Amino acid sequence: MEHHETLLHAIYYLLAATIAVPLFRRLGLGAILGYLVAGAIIGPYELGLIYQPEAAFQFSELGVVLLLFVIGLELNPQQLWKMRFDVGLLGGAQMLLTAAMISGLLALLVELTWQQGFMIGLALALSSTAFAVPLMEEHKVMGSRIGRKGFSILLLQDLAVIPILLLLATWSPSANAAHPVPWWVGLCTVAFLLLAGARIFNPLLQIVAKYGSREILTAAGLLIVLSVAYLMQMVGYSMSMGAFLAGMLLAQSSFRHQLAADIEPFKGLLLGLFFIAVGMSLNLRLLFAEPLLIVALALVLMLIKIAVIALILRLRQHPIKDGMLVGIMLAQGGEFAFVVMATAGQSHFIPDDIASYVVLVVGISMALTSPLVMLHEQITHKRSLKKKARAEATQIANALKELEQPEAQKAEVIIAGFGRFGQIIGRILTAGDIPFNALDKNPDHIEFLKNYGVQSYYGDATRLELLEAAGIRDAKVLVIALINIEASLAITKLVKMHFPHITLIVRARDRAHAYQLAELGVENPIREIYESSLSAAARALIEVGYTEGQSQHAIDIFREHDMGLLHAAIAMSKNPEELAVMVKQSRKELQDLFSKDVQL
Repeated sequence: MEHHETLLHAIYYLLAATIAVPLFRRLGLGAILGYLVAGAIIGPYELGLIYQPEAAFQFSELGVVLLLFVIGLELNPQQLWKMRFDVGLLGGAQMLLTAAMISGLLALLVELTWQQGFMIGLALALSSTAFAVPLMEEHKVMGSRIGRKGFSILLLQDLAVIPILLLLATWSPSANAAHPVPWWVGLCTVAFLLLAGARIFNPLLQIVAKYGSREILTAAGLLIVLSVAYLMQMVGYSMSMGAFLAGMLLAQSSFRHQLAADIEPFKGLLLGLFFIAVGMSLNLRLLFAEPLLIVALALVLMLIKIAVIALILRLRQHPIKDGMLVGIMLAQGGEFAFVVMATAGQSHFIPDDIASYVVLVVGISMALTSPLVMLHEQITHKRSLKKKARAEATQIANALKELEQPEAQKAEVIIAGFGRFGQIIGRILTAGDIPFNALDKNPDHIEFLKNYGVQSYYGDATRLELLEAAGIRDAKVLVIALINIEASLAITKLVKMHFPHITLIVRARDRAHAYQLAELGVENPIREIYESSLSAAARALIEVGYTEGQSQHAIDIFREHDMGLLHAAIAMSKNPEELAVMVKQSRKELQDLFSKDVQL
């Protein structure tokens, strides 16, 4: 019967996770919140499918152990040393200031000892790496300078988990009741493990990798992690610290990436089980009973963290708006707050009712993060649009003034888009003393070109008034050298409609773009890598034994055949099936042409 019940519980766990996690990810709320809600629903406070989450807690703690191992594995000591200033200063200041403000606020609201208040403050000062990093990547913040500062704060928080757990173990009643292992034993154990990393762990993995299989290598990695974690627990430290230390020891190993990839599935499943177990301890009835209070506390937590992070970054000479953005992305409570609260609850260091409030506040803050980021972006986007509109209006006005100069009206050629493609055309025209005007939307690019004496102007060539001001009515040729296909087609349609006398020379991004241009009446679109590819093919033919004349003749055959195919394909571009048949036939025809040529 017990076996039957265990199997049924496993089904409940998997079913809840399978439904909740994809749903919450689809809503943009993240997997962690999905696990928590799934656990809350199947737990004792709601459906009551599982009445004792303690058993799940004991097993799922291995997920936290593996998480700390992977974090240690991914920390390159050399890179960490380079970032030491930002990590220590920014991250340390954020942790201590946030913890101090939260513990001070708790002292006014709740009767707790200063140790309890400070521990809760430290737990809430942690942010969710699982939430913040994807958010920064999604909004193109991670690669920026301000994004790297935010990542430094997250990195310090990851490193701070071990000291927080050690501090909790020191302050908790169970830790103070007995201290069977002398402190020096723990230090000796750490020293032994540091030596074992190079002398035992790496040689062991090399032997297993040479004579074993991938599964055995994974087993060896798990053996190292769990053995070190168990040994550290035996000498009075936490299993999490042991796993983190094991990861750091193997961070320079050549097996680092393989271990991380192999252990990731175990870590993900066990960590998901841990969050489900935390969710089962969530008292959703408390949330429904006092929703305004819980949401208000979550917003207060987020405001404190936003203010602290924005202030710290402002002191480091970053704009306040950048600090606010990073602050919002890091404002939620973190998954390690659940770890700390679960550990504190098991050791009876923090009352269960207070821990319930803390866990709920962290969960709500996670749910509020994405909407707050969207709201902040909408506000800043409206402001940036107004600034951009004013700046563009000024630039367009200046461009129109410049283009109204007499020499601008005498241009025989106009080049729209002055990147690499357009620059080569411009240099050749300049060498031939042929006047031209260039239009480009990049003001920095234009300013750079002016420094080299290139007659170029800021402007969007899809605007009719700018084309007219650039002198298109008196020009003979318009070269559309833009890489953007939509803009290229828009300009082509505009010129065909209003200035049919202009000869269009248009850069085609690919064959499909060339079809679209040909349909608009552009003769022989210039495929951007076509000629260079033919030159490379000619060189290849010469290298394999063709004479220069034979090589050029083969290229001429291909060019003529390909141009005919291009024109024929235009009529069929709307019918993919007919086009595919024609392409197959054309390959056979090209082979026949080459074979006849060889026979001749």
